[in-house]
Amino acid sequence: MIDSFSAFADSANSPSRAPFAIVPSDSVSLPACPKAIYVGTGGALVLRGVDGEADVRFANVPSGAVIDVRAIFVRATGTTAGDLVGLA
Repeated sequence: MIDSFSAFADSANSPSRAPFAIVPSDSVSLPACPKAIYVGTGGALVLRGVDGEADVRFANVPSGAVIDVRAIFVRATGTTAGDLVGLA
């Protein structure tokens, strides 16, 4: 495979290089800190930002939305959105 961008440094503004499925959990942190979260099926999203001191709730997130947030947790309690992908 040829990667024309392999010489470029990864940054918070660059495209995701390692997307991963997110399984919401009240106690287990995400395996990597994503640049953003893709919401496949709309609903509410409860998360803790990487530098946050408390959880926050994103209400009425539509299907197909990308939430630009670097999260350490996506909580099961209160999250109704589904098919979540971490864009790392």
